[in-house]
Amino acid sequence: MTAQSESLGFDPAVVYVPHPIQNRTTAEIEALADQAFEKVMAALTA
Repeated sequence: MTAQSESLGFDPAVVYVPHPIQNRTTAEIEALADQAFEKVMAALTA
C-alpha cells in the first residue's frame, strides 16, 4: 500500500479489519463493521 500511495501522490486514510473476510458469517461481518465504525467515521471527518 505504501508504494502505491507514494506513486499516486496520495496518503489515504486506512482502517484495518481482521482477515480472512470471505469465510465469515453475516453476523461476523456485521460485528467487524460495528467494531470498525468509529475509526471509519473518524477517518472520514478528519
